[in-house]
Amino acid sequence: MRNTNIIGKIGFGGGCHWCTEAYFQSLIGVEKVEQGWISSATPNGEFSEAVIVHYNPLLIPLKILIAIHLHTHASTKKHSFRGEYRSAVYIFDGKIVETQHMISEFQIEFDEPIITEALLFNQFKSNSEMQHNYYKKNKAGVFCERYISPKLKKIEMEFATYFKQI
Repeated sequence: MRNTNIIGKIGFGGGCHWCTEAYFQSLIGVEKVEQGWISSATPNGEFSEAVIVHYNPLLIPLKILIAIHLHTHASTKKHSFRGEYRSAVYIFDGKIVETQHMISEFQIEFDEPIITEALLFNQFKSNSEMQHNYYKKNKAGVFCERYISPKLKKIEMEFATYFKQI
């Protein structure tokens, strides 16, 4: 009998945590998304907006989660807000080299170099409860309509096998 209760844990940062939370909540196999701020080791020790994704790797592979992350934020842009929106995949299991390799495999899908790094997770601070599930609470709001909904449509089109309505 196959164990379907295996849970993986990975962090993603790069854009607004309201947006990132919604993208991962829309995926089959994602059990829980924690929204807040993550830090890594120096020189990335400052907290940056991010989410922690708890997922079932038998239902959605880590490589798919990374692909969705890279395609739903500016993973090739070194803009002035990178301190607050660090482009990263935060690792809990120490597999930095393997994760960075997965990120690199997607370079062919981008015209500019991917700046997203695989970093060791250090610490997490949760956002306030009123900010959690932002998209679910504010779907009709201007911010959600302008920024989150279009990328959810993109995920639905490009990753239909893994998409669920939220």
